[in-house]
Amino acid sequence: MWTVAIVALLVVTLPSINVVTIQDSSQVGCRLLESSGTVILTQPGDFIIGGVFSIHTSLKTTELSFTHIPESLQCSGSFDFRELRFARAMMFTIEEINNSTELLPGIKLGYQIYDSCSSVSVATRVTFQLINGLESTFSLSAPCSNSATVSAIVAESGSTPSIAMALSPSFPPVPQVSHFATCACLSNKQQYPTFSRTVPSDHFQATALAQLVKRFGWTWIGAVHSDSDYGNSGMAAFLAAAKTEGICIEYSEAFYRTNPLSRIQRVAEVIQRSTARVVVAFVSTGDMIVLLEDLLELSLPPLQWVGSESWVTDPAMTQFHMFLGAVGIGIRRAVIPGLRTFLLDLSPAQASASPILREFWESAFRCRLASGPVGPGERVCNGSESLQQLQNAYTDTSQLRITNMVYKAVYAVAHGLHSLVCAEQNGSTLHCDRGMKPNPLQVQHVLEHIRKVNFTLNGNRVSFDANGDPVATYELVNWQLSENGQVEFVTVGYYDASAPEGELLTMTRNITWTGGQSQVPKSVCSESCPPGTRKAVQRGKPVCCYDCVPCAEDEISNKTDSLDCVRCPSDAWPNPQGDACIPKPIEFLSFSEYLGIILAASSVVGACLAIAIAAVFYLHKDTPIVRANNSELSFLLLFSLTLCFLCSLTFIGRPSQWSCMLRHTVFGVTFVLCISCVLGKTIVVLMAFRATLPGSNVMKWFGPPQQRLSVLAFTFVQVLICVLWLTLSPPFPNKNMKYYKDKIILECDVGSAVGFWAVLGYIGLLSLMCFVLAFLARKLPDNFNEAKFITFSMLIFCAVWITFIPAYVSSPGKFTVAVEIFAIISSSCGLVMCIFVPKCFIILFKPEKNTKKHMMGKVPSKAL
Repeated sequence: MWTVAIVALLVVTLPSINVVTIQDSSQVGCRLLESSGTVILTQPGDFIIGGVFSIHTSLKTTELSFTHIPESLQCSGSFDFRELRFARAMMFTIEEINNSTELLPGIKLGYQIYDSCSSVSVATRVTFQLINGLESTFSLSAPCSNSATVSAIVAESGSTPSIAMALSPSFPPVPQVSHFATCACLSNKQQYPTFSRTVPSDHFQATALAQLVKRFGWTWIGAVHSDSDYGNSGMAAFLAAAKTEGICIEYSEAFYRTNPLSRIQRVAEVIQRSTARVVVAFVSTGDMIVLLEDLLELSLPPLQWVGSESWVTDPAMTQFHMFLGAVGIGIRRAVIPGLRTFLLDLSPAQASASPILREFWESAFRCRLASGPVGPGERVCNGSESLQQLQNAYTDTSQLRITNMVYKAVYAVAHGLHSLVCAEQNGSTLHCDRGMKPNPLQVQHVLEHIRKVNFTLNGNRVSFDANGDPVATYELVNWQLSENGQVEFVTVGYYDASAPEGELLTMTRNITWTGGQSQVPKSVCSESCPPGTRKAVQRGKPVCCYDCVPCAEDEISNKTDSLDCVRCPSDAWPNPQGDACIPKPIEFLSFSEYLGIILAASSVVGACLAIAIAAVFYLHKDTPIVRANNSELSFLLLFSLTLCFLCSLTFIGRPSQWSCMLRHTVFGVTFVLCISCVLGKTIVVLMAFRATLPGSNVMKWFGPPQQRLSVLAFTFVQVLICVLWLTLSPPFPNKNMKYYKDKIILECDVGSAVGFWAVLGYIGLLSLMCFVLAFLARKLPDNFNEAKFITFSMLIFCAVWITFIPAYVSSPGKFTVAVEIFAIISSSCGLVMCIFVPKCFIILFKPEKNTKKHMMGKVPSKAL
């Protein structure tokens, strides 16, 4: 930044000064080699406010040969009617203040307005003139008390000239209030301590543009910007804000209107070849017009333009209909009462009195005023010309945006002067020091007072923060066709940087997009990934270019454009679409399914069979066959078998804490009771055979009391095992999610594996003992040998439970429970069928064999 100012200062100053000895030899000074810049509009006053505007678009170039005095700097190029409106608005504002009785009463403000010719060097030159005065000769011994001829400067429309002006060394520092210099760099008070502005910084505009782009879902855009302080700083801020919002930039091209044609053509070709359908242009109006000349020669796809305030609200751009549907950020409109009347209150005589107004009149009406020279083919203005009928940027006051910033800037300077030179009491002005003349200390205080102003102007608050910036408020502008076919700037929303987060950007009406569409155009590198997928960035490309990858088997994504898939909870499973977790179905053996119904029915049938046999035995309890087979143990065995059949019902249904503890303990105790009875019957048979031997009295050691005690003792051991199991680590319901991924097995965890296998092992031990004893007694000489039936029953019992172990371990889910129930029912049925069915057959169908003689073997009969 300092380089720009120093170079400009050298270009302007070195060829233009000459150190000479003044007539008085005691004094040495310098004089300007050429005349100073011409003030285009001026008015005397007690306090002078300077103004610098780019009324001409370029500067006449001259070659410096260093052999003769260079020509004076002269403006050239087209006449900017809007900039003249800015200058005239400054005149209007000063006149309005001078007529006020509340602001600076009794004090007259004056102005000196210059044309910078859109040139940094000229802007720097006129800054020195405003600071140091218009004298062409300076004495080195003269005091500097007469410096600082202006109290403040309202300038400039461009950021680059404003930077050069703000860097111009001066003492005292003269305040500069800009109406249109938006470069965010100017907020740096260490570099630009005297600079303030009424227009918001590009930092806020860049943020607003990024949020606007994000609002409409454009994640793949192109960007072009002026290769100037305004464009480079603004685009850098926009790129940073866009990155924060997740927006990808396909290209970012910089150019300036003075670049070679090949450079500008290359930028146009990049826009044509790109896949982005949205272009953000942080470009000044002059640069934009140069780019358009090349774009119009190319066959472009429909593009949605997003513009910065520099060009998107410039009436000069409305001639280019390719921007129809453009949206952008604009300075908020305002109404300035009386301004239009002031602008149009200009007669040919008044225009002739000022060179700049003469040029304006002649450019607007394409004629020569009579007082001026008339060239061949030119017509003379006949006096019928009327500004009322003129339609150009000067007379267009329908959307006063930047003009209102000039209005605010002048009022800010006036309020700063008022607080400096006027004394107030209770909100009323007592007097103002009209005789106070500009001096270094006073001008320095003007800067301090301007920074502190806080007032309302036409309903708008005017104040500055510590960086000399106002509160950033913008309009969202949309280019639309009016009913008469003219392009108009329609306000479709607002941006307020002081609003709470989430309410910064508000939309108030619908937008007409490029091509007159009502639907928001799309500009993405990749289509959105639907729920159920995640984004996978393509190698070597920006993050906005990605593939949509389905989520893994146990993961979901429930929103569009998910970066990652989320694993479902352990008790849930993705739905077929992969966008939601649904609870896994819980599986257990229930009474409502076919397998559960069959097993429950089998259990009930088995229990009924045992009860029916008990009833038959009870009805024939006095018959020899019942009495000979130890009726007491038989009834106890039938009771235990009934419980064995019924205990299988506890295995069916939803497992709970109580059902899990009940099913295993009841099963273990009832089966031990059952095997204990069978074991008792087996021992009774053996003892009975031993009792028939001569001299044997063994039966007295295993009579009914001993039989009951043995059954009780064997059962008590199992009860003790179950009590220890339930006390130390009881069974509990458990959701098994390891076997199946898509469903939950609700099962009873055995808790202590030692307790579970101890219960089964004890049953197996008694069964093995019973089997061995029955096998030894299977050939005892008896007509009705019960031992062989016990042997068969124990053989079936052991076979069932031996095969149960591998089947139990390998069966999945509810089939594990089914296998256990099947083992219980089948082993119980084996005992019933082998021990009691033959006896019931004799009792019911062979009563002739149910006699004592037959039981004693005294009646010949065929073996059963």
